[in-house]
Amino acid sequence: MLNTSFASSRRWFFKLAGAAALAPSFRQSALTRTDAAEEPKPRGLPPLKITEVRVIVTCPDRNYVLVKILTSEAGLYGVGDATLNGRELAVAEDLEKHIAPLLVGRDPEEIEDTWQYLYRGPYWRGGPIQMTALAGVDQALWDIKGKRAGMPVYQLLGGRTRQGALAYTHASGRDFAEVEDAARRALERGFKAVRAQVAIPGLEGTYGTPGRKSSEETAGRVAQQSGLPSTEIFEPAPYLRTVPKLFEHLRVKLGEEVELLHDVHERLAPIEAARLARELEPYHLFFLEDPLRPEDKQGFRLIREHSTTPIAMGELFDSLWDCLPLISQQLIDFIRCDLDHIGGITAARKIAALAEFYQVKTAWHGPGDISPPTHAANVHVDISIPNFGIQEMVFFPDVAREVLPGGTTFKDGYMDVDRTPGLGTDLNEEAAKKYPYRRSYLPTARRKDGSMQDW
Repeated sequence: MLNTSFASSRRWFFKLAGAAALAPSFRQSALTRTDAAEEPKPRGLPPLKITEVRVIVTCPDRNYVLVKILTSEAGLYGVGDATLNGRELAVAEDLEKHIAPLLVGRDPEEIEDTWQYLYRGPYWRGGPIQMTALAGVDQALWDIKGKRAGMPVYQLLGGRTRQGALAYTHASGRDFAEVEDAARRALERGFKAVRAQVAIPGLEGTYGTPGRKSSEETAGRVAQQSGLPSTEIFEPAPYLRTVPKLFEHLRVKLGEEVELLHDVHERLAPIEAARLARELEPYHLFFLEDPLRPEDKQGFRLIREHSTTPIAMGELFDSLWDCLPLISQQLIDFIRCDLDHIGGITAARKIAALAEFYQVKTAWHGPGDISPPTHAANVHVDISIPNFGIQEMVFFPDVAREVLPGGTTFKDGYMDVDRTPGLGTDLNEEAAKKYPYRRSYLPTARRKDGSMQDW
């Protein structure tokens, strides 16, 4: 009985093993017959190459340096902004003579590798000119990737985390009443946050104040200087006396609901900035912007030790590493780099991710001296990160929109972008030709004794 069963089992086992051994050859034969009838088709999109890099310098109300990257796919191109106010031609020369030859033939979808190549490849790295040029390329590459994917850039960054980006505008004037009036106009327009600046009595010219134009006309913009730079006069004592009184006035007149901000513009010493931050505490600022020079990172510790007024910093930073000590030591509450000067969207994502770990929020620079593609890039990042804080914005004149159509929208205090693939902006090259470059400088500043002062 046992022997019969064992023999039967052996026959069954060898028959099964034989079938298994023959199976691969049968499968291979079947595959061969199928493949002979139809070759396998390649999966995914065809390879893509950069074919041309155009650098356009134009002045539709302001000077802008624009980067247009064309590809081997018909009609597919990207547009980026590489504007460095007052040094536009230096960036354009860097792009045309040094960077463009490195890009032709590369795959435009390899954004991170291109960023590393352009940043770490040159022996002499960094600096505002190089990083602004890199930002223009980076924006254009993200624009291409979004267009090819058929998605707005924010979707490629992980999708929406919010329905809009809280925005602030500028209210300024020659006295407290003018500032109040400008702030009320901003509130009527839908803004919930306003940055307030006022002319300082006894000083010649004050940063952020309008002169003969309205606050709205000059919001976030510096007048073109066709000759040599103009010179303002600054003294810390009258400034420190005036600013707390301005915010006392605004709180009494506007109430507690409106968010108020103020820009020091890097003009104070650490002890002066600490005094100002402490004296502003009763008025509950959303933040005090750029109180110290970018070189003086240790000075932020003194401000922190003496005040709970939130601090924002970063307008003059031009690298990720500038941000690192202030964020990691929690010496600021908002990081407000300019995406156009730190290397674009690729750099901004890393800064935002770092800041998230330390409870620091973003407040990207958004004045009128960077063009609509950077403003769009700001908002694509804003609505896709968890630690967004607030977004500076301006309204562009019609002439700028003629050259650079598309971009951001504003409604009820919030900025947004639509579902247009890429950044959602474009470049009208024919219109750009109508507005040639005009030599331009930012102002300078001196003290009353004639010595140089940070503007």
